[in-house]
Amino acid sequence: MTNEKREAKNIIRQKSYQFSLRIIKLYKFLSETKKEFVLAKQVLRCGTSIGANIEEAIGAQSKKDFFSKISIAYKEARETKYWLLLLKDSHILTVDESKTLLDDIEELLKIIAKIQITTKGNIYNNS
Repeated sequence: MTNEKREAKNIIRQKSYQFSLRIIKLYKFLSETKKEFVLAKQVLRCGTSIGANIEEAIGAQSKKDFFSKISIAYKEARETKYWLLLLKDSHILTVDESKTLLDDIEELLKIIAKIQITTKGNIYNNS
């Protein structure tokens, strides 16, 4: 399989990119409709950073570099979850407005965690 085909089937890349697009829409909604700028900026920064760090991981120069970047993506996903919960629990977003975003971030966290476990095992088993 070529690199191009492998990248086209990269689920975490696709899901993180789609999530970033949703986060951008959320940012616009929070800024324009809710007039909430500080929390909107926070969730935009970390929510789009997940996919950016996954892209960096895909281009990593070594397994350890890959693990480092994917770990940063995991931390950014955790932070995104925090801000989404804060938006929901402060009633800036309704439960319905936040549900699918929270479901998506949970899915990303599970996938990234599995990638971390597999990568860590590969690093230490091949050392």
